[in-house]
Amino acid sequence: MAENTNTTVSTGPETEQISMVVFSGDLDKLLAAMIIATGAAAYDMKVNLFFTFWATAALRAPSKKAAGKDFMSKMFGWMLPKGAEKVALSKMNMGGMGTAMIKGIMKKHKVASLPELLKLAGELGVNINVCEMSMNLMGFKKEELIDYPNMKICGVATFLSDASESKIQLFI
Repeated sequence: MAENTNTTVSTGPETEQISMVVFSGDLDKLLAAMIIATGAAAYDMKVNLFFTFWATAALRAPSKKAAGKDFMSKMFGWMLPKGAEKVALSKMNMGGMGTAMIKGIMKKHKVASLPELLKLAGELGVNINVCEMSMNLMGFKKEELIDYPNMKICGVATFLSDASESKIQLFI
């Protein structure tokens, strides 16, 4: 009789991980991404966010400026919102009135604002990876981004590596 030599070695529980592409620069979609991210982090999951294209504008610090920009970079900087406080709703914005209304309702119901969620995400250890290509296309520079404890500028390969190790992958 042949002896069974197949054995399974357990190295302990793996950390559950979520990777999310944050593509939209719309307030409602950014709120959804950050609520999911902070909820997952509070649930002891490792969270990696990959901010790309329009979402990168939400990471700009209103008080910071970057020197040496060309004309197109200056135009993008002027046309796009400068920071989490300036992003608008995807629907029913109505010239800013809808965004002001939803922010008022959120405050009344004690729902965290986008800047508050970004702060909480940093405290919970959520990683924010900012797409270098998107920053280059829109003329954003590292020195004009918010101060965030777990932020790095990287490429899509970083997201793909994180996603390949993640139990959950999302695109918002």
